[in-house]
Amino acid sequence: MYLDKIVQSHREDASRDQRILDDLVSQARAMSSTRGFGDRLVRDSHEHLCVIAEIKRKSPSKGVLHAHLDAAQIASSYEQGGASCLSVLTDERFFGGSVEDLQVARASTSLPVIRKDFTVSEFDVVDARLMGADCVLLIAAALTEDELVRFHDLAVHIGLDVLVETHDENELDRALNVGASIVGVNQRDLITFEVDHARAERMASLIPPTVARVAESGVRDASDARRLRDAGYDAVLVGESIVTSSDPVVAVRDLRVA
Repeated sequence: MYLDKIVQSHREDASRDQRILDDLVSQARAMSSTRGFGDRLVRDSHEHLCVIAEIKRKSPSKGVLHAHLDAAQIASSYEQGGASCLSVLTDERFFGGSVEDLQVARASTSLPVIRKDFTVSEFDVVDARLMGADCVLLIAAALTEDELVRFHDLAVHIGLDVLVETHDENELDRALNVGASIVGVNQRDLITFEVDHARAERMASLIPPTVARVAESGVRDASDARRLRDAGYDAVLVGESIVTSSDPVVAVRDLRVA
């Protein structure tokens, strides 16, 4: 399973981290307030389906998506198209991302940004805040019960919003049990890598209305966006279809269905 390989690689890196966590937490708590990732989704979703537009250079399944991507330029295009938030890959080994991509993208817009990476330690959580992210991703399938609780609590403690990604009903229960205020449902099967549109539609009704609902993966066009909006989603997180588009401004705008 691709997730196991990536997570194992990140866990090996984390095991070698010799920094003092308390010092980093203190630095993070001293930073100015974030841009309010969750608040932006709640506010914008009253008017239309929010688009969390992703800056993604490559993927393990599709290879190179945008070899010469300019993070500043594409972030500005996403904002011009009406994106509510940005998602930026910072994993370098498997996705070609970087901390620099996140910082450049955030500096080029006024949009809140989620660090899209494989969070496997407290250091990863704090690093997200220190690099300038407004939200951190926690993938339920990659974390133990204890880790999910600890990482979520730490993120909130240092001022980050948290998107907890789920793939099935069991993971959704885990996300809600830790108090997640933003829940993602990934439509892509972690084993087959196939997209299951019915999964997102089935799970939407199980997410409380007080929680921001985000559909992830496999969102190709306005018809997909409409179906997810009708199912009850507040936002879609979209990467491949817009990062490879000849006109990302229009591509983002088309997904903002009312």
